[in-house]
Amino acid sequence: MACERSSVKPAFLLLLCFLLGTASAQLSSTFYSTSCPKALSTIKSGVSSAVSKEARMGASLLRLHFHDCFVNGCDASVLLDDTANFTGEKTAGPNSNSLRGFDVIDTIKSQLESACPGVVSCADLVAVAARDSVVALGGPSWTVQLGRRDSTTASLSAANSNIPAPTLSLSGLISAFSKKGFTAKEMVALSGSHTIGQARCTSFRTRLYNENNINATFATSLKVNCPSSGGDSNLSPLDTTSPTSFDNAYFKDLQIQKGLLHSDQQLFNGGSTDAQVNTYSSNSATFMTDFANAMVKMGNLSPLTGSSSQIRKNCREGELSIGMAGLVFNIDICMRV
Repeated sequence: MACERSSVKPAFLLLLCFLLGTASAQLSSTFYSTSCPKALSTIKSGVSSAVSKEARMGASLLRLHFHDCFVNGCDASVLLDDTANFTGEKTAGPNSNSLRGFDVIDTIKSQLESACPGVVSCADLVAVAARDSVVALGGPSWTVQLGRRDSTTASLSAANSNIPAPTLSLSGLISAFSKKGFTAKEMVALSGSHTIGQARCTSFRTRLYNENNINATFATSLKVNCPSSGGDSNLSPLDTTSPTSFDNAYFKDLQIQKGLLHSDQQLFNGGSTDAQVNTYSSNSATFMTDFANAMVKMGNLSPLTGSSSQIRKNCREGELSIGMAGLVFNIDICMRV
């Protein structure tokens, strides 16, 4: 490993690189208790403010975490903007003109940088914001493990292939989640995130006009806002009963064929997951517990540590900087293995 044009003494820099390169991958719920005591309260305040202004933002921040973790782990790669020499994940099919909440993350990150420069990773910020969004909309809380670092890369191809599409069959959904280590039960629980948020017409038009396992009255009402052509970006709630409350109404909708997306209704369509939908429909507490546990598991997907990762000062921009307990070394550094 060679370090060039550094303003830091070579011996110290080499030691620092070594320590970061051998850092443990273990996460901890108390990771910022000393280095940035106000980290969690700062994130919670920012999320609460955003959700109070627009309830839909809670669903958007939750979805941002999901789309991050399913592409090479929870590493904040989804936040990186394209540049002349770099293509990120924002233009991938599942993300383009669909993912939102980046400005909320920017605002909170700016506050964190003011309080504790170079300490809190964007990956941790996204993970905590997802939890706080669910809580803000009446859902369960869970302990977020912390200490992730941010990626220096992104993968457009992985974003296009790894994120489950709204057109998937039940077997396709089970397979997509299984590849990330989730059981079918956990997949159904995580799908319950669709109890909040909205989807674009382009995501459910085919189901609306071509499928039979859809409530006729429901379909008729949707067609007003989602014509057979045009209006691709027109929105409809994923849960028509209580779209801004995190509850188990989504599963009750599925039982009466009011799943908005093809992939939603696949969970209750005479297949192996019908019983799980029935359980969550009749027992809200069981759903909340299973969802929270599955979110902890998702947040632990392939966390990054060490010198191949970083703590970004700006979540949209990768940079060669090393954050350490409030101290940031902006080094023009070249690392070669």
